[in-house]
Amino acid sequence: MKLSQTYTPDRLVVSFELFPPKTEKGLENLFENLDELVTCKPVFITCTYGAGGSTQHKTLEVLDGVMGRYPGIPVASHLTCVGSTVDELRTYIDEARKRGVEYIVALRGDPPKGEERFVAPEGGLAYGNELVDLIHREYPDMGILVGGYPEVHPEAPNAQTDLDNLKRKVDSGADVIVTQLFYDNDIFYRFRDKCVAAGIDVPVVPGVLPITNLAQIKRITSMSGSVLPEQLTRRLEAHDNDDEGQFSVGVYFSARQVEDLVENGVPGVHFYVLNKSRATAHICRALAL
Repeated sequence: MKLSQTYTPDRLVVSFELFPPKTEKGLENLFENLDELVTCKPVFITCTYGAGGSTQHKTLEVLDGVMGRYPGIPVASHLTCVGSTVDELRTYIDEARKRGVEYIVALRGDPPKGEERFVAPEGGLAYGNELVDLIHREYPDMGILVGGYPEVHPEAPNAQTDLDNLKRKVDSGADVIVTQLFYDNDIFYRFRDKCVAAGIDVPVVPGVLPITNLAQIKRITSMSGSVLPEQLTRRLEAHDNDDEGQFSVGVYFSARQVEDLVENGVPGVHFYVLNKSRATAHICRALAL
C-alpha cells in the first residue's frame, strides 16, 4: 500500500520509531522488545541513524531484521542531507530500495557535532525540501515522511518561517508529517490548525515519546525545545530515586495524552519507543489501539 493511502478516516494508524543499537546485545534486546510491540499491530516501523550518517549500515541491518521477522510490515529509513553528496544520497536510497525499504523519513539533519549551523556539503543539499524533491522526482514509488515542529524548530527565527519551510516540503512531495515530541496537546492542535490554514493537506501525525524517567525526558526536551508541564514535572519529582514510581506517573500521563489526541481526530500516533516496549505496549493495550 502506498504511504499516501495508509491514513484513512476509518482507522487509527500506529507506527513505531527505532534507532540502531551500538552492540549486538542491544540489537538482540531491540528485537525482544519489538516482539511485544508488534502485537500492537503497527502499520509501519521507522529507524533513525546516527549523526552525520554514521550508522547508516546499522539502520539497514535493523530494517532487514524487521522485514525478516515481521513480513508484511512496511519499513522506513531516515535520511538526512548531512555529510552526503547527491550521488551518495542516491546510492543509499538505491540500496534501501533493493532491500525492500518502502518509505523514507526525509530530513535536513542537525549540524555535525561541534558546528553551530548547518552547512550543505559540497555537491550536497542545503534544505529538507530539496531532499524531498529529489526522492519524489527520482523515486516516485517511495513514500516520504517529513518532520514538523509544534513548538517551532530550534533554528527557525519564528513560527511562520518554520511553517513556510514545512509547506515547501509538502509541496515538494511529502506524503505525511510526523511531529517532534510534545507534552501539551493544545500546542499540537494549534499547530495542526495552522497547517490547515496554510493549505497543508497531508496527514499531520503526532509524535509521542512515553515518559519513563524524569532525567531522561529533561535531557531530551532540552534538546528539542519541548516544554514539560509543571504539574507533570512535580509528579515525577515526587518519585525521586523511584524508577517504578516515575514509570507509573509517566505512562499514566502519556496514556491520557494519547487518549485525548485520538478523541480529537488525529489520523495516527507515531511512538518514539527508544528500542523499548514496556511503556508503549502498556499505552496501546490500555487504550485498545
